[in-house]
Amino acid sequence: MKLKIAIQKSGRLYDDSVALLKECGIRMNLGSNTLRVEASNFPCEVLFLRVADIPAYIEDGVADIGIIGENVHLEAQHDIEVADKLGFSKCRLSLAIPREHHYEGIRQFEGKKIATSYPNILAHFFAQHGVQADIHTISGSVEIAPSIGLADAVCDIVSTGSTLLSNGLKEVETVLRSEAIIVANKALSPEKKAIFEQLLFRIGAIKKAKNNKYILLNAPNDNLDKIVSALPGMKSPTILPLAQEGWSSVHSVVQEDDFWEIIEKLQAYGAQGILVVGIEKMIV
Repeated sequence: MKLKIAIQKSGRLYDDSVALLKECGIRMNLGSNTLRVEASNFPCEVLFLRVADIPAYIEDGVADIGIIGENVHLEAQHDIEVADKLGFSKCRLSLAIPREHHYEGIRQFEGKKIATSYPNILAHFFAQHGVQADIHTISGSVEIAPSIGLADAVCDIVSTGSTLLSNGLKEVETVLRSEAIIVANKALSPEKKAIFEQLLFRIGAIKKAKNNKYILLNAPNDNLDKIVSALPGMKSPTILPLAQEGWSSVHSVVQEDDFWEIIEKLQAYGAQGILVVGIEKMIV
């Protein structure tokens, strides 16, 4: 029994997805123009598909799970399950208008022609804001629509914004913030569900590691209680006596978001020799 995993066959999402599977310890022999490959050390096979086709393949059971952009899932509207957000391949779906036009707010799109490859997401966004616009669905090269007179504005995926600028457009409204997600067929067999849970466990360990840092420091014993209170760790910090009397070595894990605030407290409490180490995997 093998779990069938669908990922993008080329592009940035392909690179990030393959990197994630490798971080999960899954070994694959990837050759040029490979469309299907079996892992050598995990019960799965990977299918390389057009990302827009992946939701339908998963709903139909051709693939069991897949890695796609959240924007693709919301636009496709297939009956599949979102199992986890992965934190990479982040982008946004935004509305953009010609650079020379002044922007006065969302109501400016009332009655206007908008070109996009994401008509369902955009229609929902406009409905939420009470705007009625004429949405033109285009598959590719959306940015040129205003310059050729096809539309007044566009709604497209933005990463850096350079493509919009090169086509004389400026970003004015964010419709959706998207990142890679892992989706699954809702009717997985118990055997495939068990394999999927193993994979999610590995992914969870990688995500926790990326969101945390391992720190080591020398602490004066007089302030040890204060330093420990600033370092909750996974349960509590590890404390070891140093050869120098009156000092201890303290080891702990801190979250990336709280890192600098905690470091400032540690320094105020007299901590010295603070070392910060990245974590490859984290299992709690």
